[in-house]
Amino acid sequence: MNAPTTGLPLFSILIPSWNNLEILKITLGSIRKNSVYPHQVIVHVNEGTDGTLEWVRANNILHTHSEGNVGVCYGFNLPSSLATCDHLVLSDDDNYFCPGWDKYLYEEVQKQKGIKWCVSGTLIEREVTKNTCVIAPYNFGSDQANFDEEGLLREFDKISFADWQGSNWYPMVLPRQLWCAVGGLSVEFSPGMYSDPDFMMKLWHYGVRTFKGVSKARAYHFMSKTTSRVKRNNGAVTFLFKWGMSNSTFMKYTLNMGGNGMDNNVPFLKRAKDYFKRVWLALKGARS
Repeated sequence: MNAPTTGLPLFSILIPSWNNLEILKITLGSIRKNSVYPHQVIVHVNEGTDGTLEWVRANNILHTHSEGNVGVCYGFNLPSSLATCDHLVLSDDDNYFCPGWDKYLYEEVQKQKGIKWCVSGTLIEREVTKNTCVIAPYNFGSDQANFDEEGLLREFDKISFADWQGSNWYPMVLPRQLWCAVGGLSVEFSPGMYSDPDFMMKLWHYGVRTFKGVSKARAYHFMSKTTSRVKRNNGAVTFLFKWGMSNSTFMKYTLNMGGNGMDNNVPFLKRAKDYFKRVWLALKGARS
């Protein structure tokens, strides 16, 4: 990893974006304003018919481009080919990076040995969801028109929240060598539903056992619903047939999402339930 004192980029930040220019501008602006260290930013422009392609070109932003929307799997894999830093950061295009986000991730990175680890920042969201690893509900806006940046900057670091188990959310940092070892995101999950837990499973099988979320490394998530504009793949079924267990089983019993440590102790009845579900789906002819 480049030492922060060298002035060279610390992380290569990969950001797929699909016709979401105004929020993308906020995301990139926050990286520029709120990072402690310099970084290499690489955007993958999916389609870009809203002016995104012209904007990244005009602003000399390193990017890759596809004429159509190829989803997040190719959307991360393509720009990763241009990465030059030892560590990658994966991010959505609707995250506002809070001040010091990279400082706290880098501090955690320095504690790691070898390449078998994965570390996430912590999202702040305006709505409560089933995700217990985010800070919610704290509403600082849903888009560029009502974004309360001043309020966010005033409050983001005053909210008490602990580090958490089960890194699966962006922004996420991991060694570029590890990314290459497992082959990035699996394109059979295109356009991207369940590609994240599949990626975590690939890391698990490679031997990764550190999946940590860092509370102080914070980003505000606009929760812009780009997925509502895309025809979804049946990632849950693909995951079940590929790995022999459901996504929920993996998240709860292997990653222990939001818990303390991992033991991969899946109850017999849960394994049996996943098995019979695979048999039933196979008889129906549903495999993806």
